[in-house]
Amino acid sequence: MGLQQFERRLERLVEGVFAKAFRSGLQPVEVGRRITREMDLGRSVGVRGVIAPNHFVITIDPSDHERFVSYEEALLRELCDAAREHAKDEGYRFLGPVQVELDTEPVGPGVFNVAAEVKEGPGGGPYAALVTGDGTRIELGEDPATIGRLDECEVQLSDKNISRRHAEVRREGGGFVVVDLDSTNGTKVNGSRVKRRELTDGDEVTVGATTLRFEMS
Repeated sequence: MGLQQFERRLERLVEGVFAKAFRSGLQPVEVGRRITREMDLGRSVGVRGVIAPNHFVITIDPSDHERFVSYEEALLRELCDAAREHAKDEGYRFLGPVQVELDTEPVGPGVFNVAAEVKEGPGGGPYAALVTGDGTRIELGEDPATIGRLDECEVQLSDKNISRRHAEVRREGGGFVVVDLDSTNGTKVNGSRVKRRELTDGDEVTVGATTLRFEMS
């Protein structure tokens, strides 16, 4: 399912000039397939479940890189999403954020190599993030992440219905919890008002009129 979604998004992404750039030579879909294959090959069973690689370095030919350098950021973002979706489909866990990097070497047009490894994030894991409506990811680590309107909040939102310090997401044991900080309009998880709630992958945290998606490996 993850690769299919990646391919559909890629079809929308590779229109116009971008589509022409990939008419021959390096094919992004093949890179996505290789990343998921490396995840399958590099997975290992740990005390927290099946751990998969989360850091990938893709080596491509300079001639291929020149054709899509202006679209590099969008492509890397799509490849990261494909890895996360594959992990969710297979029940894999990450010990840190998913990262995809590009390197260039004269390997030949259309040829690429992928190096994959497990890289721990702060505290060793599990890895989690809050995702805003526009797709921005706020990584969660050892320190609590405060949601609110103040500039010093880790998740700073301009929603006028949100308190200055509205809620906080904290790591507890092997997971994360959201705690309402006596906000004016309250905090909801999947539509239900809460004071404190342990979060699971895919939960929707609503503060004011803003909804954030919680993702955990």
